[in-house]
Amino acid sequence: MNAREGFFRAAYELRYSESLDKHTSNRLEHLLDWFDTHLIIPDKFHRSKSKAARYRDTRGLSWFKGGENESLDKAFELSSLLNEVGYSIETIKSKRIGYIIYEDNFQVVAEPFTDTQR
Repeated sequence: MNAREGFFRAAYELRYSESLDKHTSNRLEHLLDWFDTHLIIPDKFHRSKSKAARYRDTRGLSWFKGGENESLDKAFELSSLLNEVGYSIETIKSKRIGYIIYEDNFQVVAEPFTDTQR
């Protein structure tokens, strides 16, 4: 599958950057801690060291649900921070996200349809 990388990947890359100033580092840690506390990572997407883990098909793109959603607000805050330090973050909206493989009150994880994998 050929898909875009999400802003969480950029955030974790930034977290380990040696050139990150203390103020930005603190803001980043605060936001990542918030997501760790409030956003569920579906079991299928947890990293595992088990022998069977490599056989799991964990492809899927995560989408935040719109409306009254604090997770979405925090996502925009994190995106803004990433933009400030030079990452190019693009907001994508879609009504046709793919085959839903996980959903909760704040997010949906979907395997993209073949014709929308870019």
